[in-house]
Amino acid sequence: MAQQRVPPTPNNFHLWFKYSLGSASDLKRAVDILVSNKRKFDKTTNQALFDTYVGQQGTEAAVVHKVSQQLHGVMDSAKSYLTAAIADNRTHMEAIDGVAERSEQGVDPKILIENLVSELAQATARAAKLEASFAEKSRELDTIRDSLNKSEQRARTDTLTGLPNRRALEEFFRHVQIAAMEQDEPLSILLIDVDHFKKFNDNYGHGVGDQVLRLVAKALRERVRDNDLPARYGGEELIAVLPQTDLEGCSAIAERIRRTIADCQFTRRSTGEVLPQITVSIGVGQFQFGESMADLIDRCDRALYLAKKLGRNRVVTELELDRKLAVG
Repeated sequence: MAQQRVPPTPNNFHLWFKYSLGSASDLKRAVDILVSNKRKFDKTTNQALFDTYVGQQGTEAAVVHKVSQQLHGVMDSAKSYLTAAIADNRTHMEAIDGVAERSEQGVDPKILIENLVSELAQATARAAKLEASFAEKSRELDTIRDSLNKSEQRARTDTLTGLPNRRALEEFFRHVQIAAMEQDEPLSILLIDVDHFKKFNDNYGHGVGDQVLRLVAKALRERVRDNDLPARYGGEELIAVLPQTDLEGCSAIAERIRRTIADCQFTRRSTGEVLPQITVSIGVGQFQFGESMADLIDRCDRALYLAKKLGRNRVVTELELDRKLAVG
């Protein structure tokens, strides 16, 4: 923390202690990327890291605790309603038995009918009241379900870009990985990195840098299909998983994304100042049956590094990477 000039606040201590343990691989990678890019750990960056890798988990725990309490309340109420219903049903049956006994004793039928109608009316009222109570608890369960769904969505979403985060990425990849092997279908990944992002941040500030990341994320989201998954991988790196897409198809999509971003004109929101051209480098790889997501991303990462080495603002596939290795 001292080396990176991180202010010694409780939240920062919490974050960097978790980083030093090394158990959170996504946090470690994010911090390592920031350090390697010599990015300043200012207030905005520190807060974003805490919210993403520490605060969000605390929020999830609080939501789970609250939902647990709500469920206990609903179940206790349902139990009491059922107990009351059983008692009311017993009372109702006893009253009807009483009417039957009195009829055998020669009591005036008119009185018996009045008593029977009265008892049925009371039973109907009790049933209506019970139904209303259960309807109210059903609405409470719907509210709890909505709360859980929103919490799950927050836990799977990157706060800066609005894209799915690493957790959502890993879950999605596991699913499409199995599907690709079972159905013998291609599966590809493209990895995006903003060119000269550190220099851009140093010249225009991290607020503008965050704006650039959001705009690049928007371009990515709009140029993949509904069954694809665009996500934030870490730092200024974005990623997209494309099921049922071979290397050539994924490369074509990556090129459209690269060209769209290069053709965009970026302006600073606060002043309207036109900013320099933003470009991205993209590495593309195709899934090989049986390999892990880490191996596939590593190949894309090496292709991305080659794109940077060749001059940036370009798409490089793993095939070109292999050719370069052969030449070397």
